[in-house]
Amino acid sequence: MLFSKKNKNDSLIKEEEPTINKWLEEEAEEEEGQLAIDVLHDLKRIIIKSTIAGANPENLKISLHNDLLIIKGSRENKELSSDCEYLFKECYWGPFSRSIILPAEVDPKKIKAEIENGVLTITLYKSKPEKIKVTVKD
Repeated sequence: MLFSKKNKNDSLIKEEEPTINKWLEEEAEEEEGQLAIDVLHDLKRIIIKSTIAGANPENLKISLHNDLLIIKGSRENKELSSDCEYLFKECYWGPFSRSIILPAEVDPKKIKAEIENGVLTITLYKSKPEKIKVTVKD
């Protein structure tokens, strides 16, 4: 782990564990934005919505691993001119991702994703519980 403590001169001394530091360095190099989402559900579906304007649909990757849904992509900023300066820069440009732990099991064959007016909507259909008959032997 990465620990820090103060010495008697109040300067920070780092006690570093190499594997954690390597991971932190890799994370810093691969800086990503986090996608803002809304998650809704009813008896049959889980619906995930996100504003995704500026992202190319061909560059979006949506994957499901058990109960974890992962959305990855990027937004490219086309610079206008080299002599332009930003007055405000609030929009995130570059790679983004979001991992969502789903609140219920879903059918991996019934996942639908669409973009309309810059809004990504992912619809996942909940799995129906299976009835399993268990026979008891004497």
